[in-house]
Amino acid sequence: MRREIFKIVLVIFLLIVYLLVGNHFNIYLFCPIKKFLGLYCPGCGVTRMLYSILKGQFYQAFRYNPLIFISLPFIVIYYMDYLYSNTKNKDTKLHFLEPGIWYFLIAIFIIYGILRNIEFFDFLRPTVI
Repeated sequence: MRREIFKIVLVIFLLIVYLLVGNHFNIYLFCPIKKFLGLYCPGCGVTRMLYSILKGQFYQAFRYNPLIFISLPFIVIYYMDYLYSNTKNKDTKLHFLEPGIWYFLIAIFIIYGILRNIEFFDFLRPTVI
């Protein structure tokens, strides 16, 4: 259990350092899909979204990537449940995330990636308010 908590704290710490240093020196990783194809992928804007959350600018974070912003609490809950079930050697409480649900979530992300590249849905693109 302590090892898992240490890993989580380490990842969060490294993420915060990456966001702060990256913002200060403007050295974030680029999105290869955006750079080479000129298209927004479902993950475009996530780094800026996380930095906005770190600064407490939640509406701006939502504008950078609405799908990931809305999904973030569910991702955290799922991961915490996963850690709990592994440390207690029990089955996960979130049995509803069977393969069919994962396929549905993947389809949602693919559809989101397609929609944010259509002019009519340009409000889904990463924007600064």
